[in-house]
Amino acid sequence: GQKTIHISTNLRKSYETQNRELVKAFEKAVILATIDDAWKEHLREMDDLKQSVQNASYEQKDPLLIYKLESFDLFKNMIDKVNKEVISMLMKGQIPISEPDQVKQAQARKKLDMSKYQTSKTDMPSYSPGSSTVPDGTPPAPKQIQQVRVEKKIGRNDPCPCGSGKKYKQCHGRNEIQGLA
Repeated sequence: GQKTIHISTNLRKSYETQNRELVKAFEKAVILATIDDAWKEHLREMDDLKQSVQNASYEQKDPLLIYKLESFDLFKNMIDKVNKEVISMLMKGQIPISEPDQVKQAQARKKLDMSKYQTSKTDMPSYSPGSSTVPDGTPPAPKQIQQVRVEKKIGRNDPCPCGSGKKYKQCHGRNEIQGLA
């Protein structure tokens, strides 16, 4: 199959250096892509090795020692594989060449004026999470706002504010609990 690697380079600098910059970018992209793929595969193999080494203790062998030796072998094999693939890709790889009339001048992107899209919080409709619009497209009615308490809430084991000396749950809190039940 064919492997495609995208190369980013400065065309003006490439032209001025007689494509040495382009070749350097090609080499860099090939090396990085090959190392990246090989490293991902190496990590998968290390996970497999970790699973298989756990069984070594049943064979009266030291799992850590086996893991170290096997992982070193896997790493050496990965380095050899990376070297072979990089050399192969650099020798066989091609940079497609376009005719000069097909090459277009790169244009700077126009920046959009985003100031007309800015809105304030008052302009934004208020939606509650999980709600949807009514089929006619109107937003749902806003939720009722709960009152915020200014005074401190009395704990069950705090002294009752009436001055009886009893705990709140034994005095006035008892009435509230009975009212709930």
